[in-house]
Amino acid sequence: MKASTAIGIILGFLAIFGAFIWEGGQINTLIMLPAMLIVFGGTLAAGLAGTSMEQILKMPKLIWLAFFPPHYNQREIIDQIVDFATVARREGILAVESKLIDVKHPFLRKLFTLCIDGIDPESLQKTVESEISFVSNRHNTNINFFVKLGGYSPTMGIIGTVMGLIATLAAAGSDPNTLIHHIASAFIATMWGIFMANIVWLPIGDKLKTMHNEEMSLFQLMLEGVMAVQVGETPSVIRNKLIGSFPLKEQQAILEEQLIKQASFAKHQVYTTEEVA
Repeated sequence: MKASTAIGIILGFLAIFGAFIWEGGQINTLIMLPAMLIVFGGTLAAGLAGTSMEQILKMPKLIWLAFFPPHYNQREIIDQIVDFATVARREGILAVESKLIDVKHPFLRKLFTLCIDGIDPESLQKTVESEISFVSNRHNTNINFFVKLGGYSPTMGIIGTVMGLIATLAAAGSDPNTLIHHIASAFIATMWGIFMANIVWLPIGDKLKTMHNEEMSLFQLMLEGVMAVQVGETPSVIRNKLIGSFPLKEQQAILEEQLIKQASFAKHQVYTTEEVA
């Protein structure tokens, strides 16, 4: 599901705050701006100190990406590679150029463009491995940033708690309502620090890591498929090689579906021949 992160975070909010309300609490008692300023402001400040302003400015885009990641249909990509393999065996690799406009994934389009330009398989693999390395470094920087925020946030909550307790001790002997207010502020800071770490920052980091792994697997699949087209392997062999990325049951379903299509096509060809005759 594309929006699983957004749904998970919303469910986390509902579960935690819903249980609090169920127990008779009031949401407005959790909204204490000084405590929240320590947690949110301190966490972002620590993140800025450890990275850069550029990384901070990328946060909204990365959060949106984690909530609504792009989706590419792996089966459609395999079918497209197999179709290009058919064209390449029949007309040559240069004939694929006219079909590049139909390629949805930019990385697959780039690989076929390199093949059309005459790159050899070894150079193609080295080029892709180099690009994958650069992409991995960028992705890991973004992932580690949210993981670090998940580490800073509880610490900021503890700092808020300590400051609240200091304020409580400083107000000892004064109005009991003032003492209660300082104690509440101390515990609320801890709550927000732990909450943001485990419901927001760390899950976003995990989602970005999952997206990275999926993208690397898809890159590897496309590389193997394009290299197979480049060396002239048959479309059926390429299909069987690429569907190995699916679980066995799904592989079986894909093969059965392909057999049905081939049988239907052959039957149609027979009817067409009979009509011509």
